[in-house]
Amino acid sequence: MKKILFALVATAAAFAGTSAYAADLGDDAGSAYVGAGVLGSRYKFDVPNATSSSGNSGTKAGGKIYAGYNIDKTWAVEGGYTNFGKQDYNYTVNGAAGSVKSDAHSFYVAGKGTWPVNEQIAVFGKLGVARNHNSVSTTGIAAVSGDANKSALYASVGAEYAISKQVKVSLEYENYGKNNIDMGRKNGAITAGVRYNF
Repeated sequence: MKKILFALVATAAAFAGTSAYAADLGDDAGSAYVGAGVLGSRYKFDVPNATSSSGNSGTKAGGKIYAGYNIDKTWAVEGGYTNFGKQDYNYTVNGAAGSVKSDAHSFYVAGKGTWPVNEQIAVFGKLGVARNHNSVSTTGIAAVSGDANKSALYASVGAEYAISKQVKVSLEYENYGKNNIDMGRKNGAITAGVRYNF
């Protein structure tokens, strides 16, 4: 995950040094955009009295695709799909082995507000709703198997850097809210993305 984030930042810096035309970015009003990103999200498995050689928490890499429409230079609407990846946890309780597998993803739609810092850098925030899905299967003592869907508040804050009028890279913190089965994925994710304006 750190290597991917470093690569995106290095790419942005390289373009910044060679893109003299990026100073005149124009106005995004009335344009659509598409984007993709990589994300890192926390997970934690709570099984009472369990021991495990791998630990019950960590960070998992996932992916995201999204699209939006710029109403004017400040406001936009955006929707996307996020896959948090699959998490596995093998454990032992009183000598008995067990396992938990979690597979989570979300759809979201949100309003987005963007405010420029200078000609190339802007900060933004998003607020909307997410539809979260978590599929959990277990063996052993943690008997919480099933699929669950839940609608929750979605919120995000971040910053973006304009490589050109069409291409922007971003880094943001996203909170997707809770699932009905909160075994595995936690609420938040840090996402590095790139988008293209039409």
